[in-house]
Amino acid sequence: MGALFEALFKFRPLLFREGELAFATPWPMVLLLLTAVVIAGVAVATYGSARGRTSPGDRTVLATLRLAALGVLTFCLMQPTLILSSAVDQRNFVGILIDDSRSMTLPGEDDAPRSAFAAEAFGAESALVEALSERFALRYFRFSHDAGRVPGPEALAFDGTRTDLPSALDRAREELSSVPLSGLVVVSDGADNAGRPLAEAMVPLQAASIPVFTVGVGDEAIDPDIQIGPVELPRTVLEGSALVVDVLVSHRGFEGARVPVVVEDGGLILVQDTVTLEGDDEPAVARVRFSLDEAGPRRIRVRVPNQEGEAVTRNNVREVAVEVESQRQKILYFEGEPRYEVKFIRRAIADDPNVQVVVLQRTADNKFLRLDVDGPEELVDGFPDTREELFAYQGLILGSVEASFFTTDQLRMIADFVSERGGGLLALGGRNALAEGGYAGTAVDEVLPVVLEEPASDPRRAYTEIDVGPTPAGRSHPAAQLRTSDETPDSLWAALPALSTLNRIERVKPGATPLLTGVHPGGERVVLAHQRYGRGKALAFPVQDSWMWQMHADVPLDDLSHETLWQQLLRWVVEGVPSQVEVASERDAVEPGERVRITAEVLYSTYLAINDASVVASITGPDGSVVQQVMDWTVDEDGVYATEVLPDAAGRWTVDISAAFEGEIVGSGVLHLEAGPGDAEYFDAGRRTAVLERLAEETGGQYYTPATISSLPEDLQYTGAGVTITEEHDLWDMPFLFLLLLGLIGAEWSYRRMRGLV
Repeated sequence: MGALFEALFKFRPLLFREGELAFATPWPMVLLLLTAVVIAGVAVATYGSARGRTSPGDRTVLATLRLAALGVLTFCLMQPTLILSSAVDQRNFVGILIDDSRSMTLPGEDDAPRSAFAAEAFGAESALVEALSERFALRYFRFSHDAGRVPGPEALAFDGTRTDLPSALDRAREELSSVPLSGLVVVSDGADNAGRPLAEAMVPLQAASIPVFTVGVGDEAIDPDIQIGPVELPRTVLEGSALVVDVLVSHRGFEGARVPVVVEDGGLILVQDTVTLEGDDEPAVARVRFSLDEAGPRRIRVRVPNQEGEAVTRNNVREVAVEVESQRQKILYFEGEPRYEVKFIRRAIADDPNVQVVVLQRTADNKFLRLDVDGPEELVDGFPDTREELFAYQGLILGSVEASFFTTDQLRMIADFVSERGGGLLALGGRNALAEGGYAGTAVDEVLPVVLEEPASDPRRAYTEIDVGPTPAGRSHPAAQLRTSDETPDSLWAALPALSTLNRIERVKPGATPLLTGVHPGGERVVLAHQRYGRGKALAFPVQDSWMWQMHADVPLDDLSHETLWQQLLRWVVEGVPSQVEVASERDAVEPGERVRITAEVLYSTYLAINDASVVASITGPDGSVVQQVMDWTVDEDGVYATEVLPDAAGRWTVDISAAFEGEIVGSGVLHLEAGPGDAEYFDAGRRTAVLERLAEETGGQYYTPATISSLPEDLQYTGAGVTITEEHDLWDMPFLFLLLLGLIGAEWSYRRMRGLV
């Protein structure tokens, strides 16, 4: 299509967009237009006065064709001209940036590696480089996770393990800032997986009027191929916790195939599932369940075995870092009256070494029973009345205790426990719980994931028995399972006895997720729901006798449904609860020799930020060597300290961080980094045309494929920046105008002949 346009209009569309239209007629424009109007008027009058065999319609058609022909002729007499800015030969530079990453070794045009096109098209002996060299001084750059000058494409190894396109554009622009630059040429498949927004690099290019001409290589989709999608796992989990992971398997060319999905930990197979692949670009989901029973840093490997004929096999594996913790998490369970739930919840988690439920049960006014406390002073005055005391726990369970028991400050403190401390709150049902306990309109009500309905006027009428079952979200959620090995079957839920509730909870708040629902003759009730709130999570479990799943006569003695549910539920309540020192990194896998930023958030025991702490990072390399670095406050974020770590050798690096304030230890944290070549270049490795087109369009350049690259030298000459001169090109002799004039005259004659007027 582009060649046809150029044949008809002398120039390609790009040059018309870049140029300006002017008229170079030596006659006064007004006189020329008046003459044309007079001639047009005479033509119209001639046809209007004609009679004989012509009808009014004939005269209209003939007059229109004659006027169109006169218009074309007048346009040619005005001598239309295209004014272009042309780069002065050998006075300007062009930067050529060639992708040096691993994805360039994947199949491209004619099944040859993508790198083959870059080497052939931009090699020293190519016709394209010869044409560019006649007009510009060329400077070559390579780029992957870093960028640098090279003499030419023959110096590239195409072994980069990450692509940082924004940094490459910055490097080339800065290095060529002292010379007249006509533009930058980027040869790439469009991959950009360094995490930096491309817009950051485009802004200075736009400000400096530097166009970027992009050349896309490779196919937009690799076929045949199977790819594992991103695997989402929590960064830290308690030892022995059950995990449910959805593994996304996408493919092209393997429709109908059944492939295994394998989850491994250090070579040990944890679980294996099988999925059936549907049509192309229709991802299949494998839901796998497993537990991690050994404390320490783990690298979980999820893979699909290589299939025969795959074009790329390195994208069949994903690795995720998980820190398995063995410390004991404390949960405060405050119950307002003696009841069986306390006894059976304690019994359910009695053998769990990682969860400690500290019970504070009111037995009479201002009298409390304390169970499983760590010392005689813990909770001696009843429910905590300071942030420091409450925030020492990771979770909080509120039983059947009325809101009026708490002061306004305590109610707000409970809300802050979730939003600021990041703790987990679980609200149980009961006669003095939720709306029946007067929590509507309080600070705790803001946190809860359910809508507190108006309580029944007669408490006896509020009693409802419900048959419990999972929602679609609850079927796969680890907190709503009666088994740890696989998904709880519907038959197991149906076999459980009904539970009772005194709290009419029928709706969840926007953004909350129901996990369990209860059915009764009058409708449905929410049995378990959760939502994120600030840094923490809040759950509602508005039933009063879950212990029936342990003690009912219809429940077999060896049934562990009740124990499993509460173990899973309480572990999830405290999952991901932050400590006083929280350590994070930009990524958990880095390249050897690549700097990575480590941050640590340091908080008081009240979980307010400390900006003048002493924070030290001890970095242990794979060989056991230890280096200490002081972490500085970032200034722009309260309580956040940062440093850069340089893993210069492959292997596991351990970063131990300790924080002190006024001579006392605040806390510590640990982070593990895996240094080694990454496989990011093999994922989503098809040509990203949209990225390259956007880069070219927003900087004033042009996008090319290997089939259209031959026009690059001319485009750079007329659309580039740098030292330019103005050129004028006649348009009156365009073949299109001649053909149009010939066509109009021929149409008039043909119409006359068809109507018998000649």
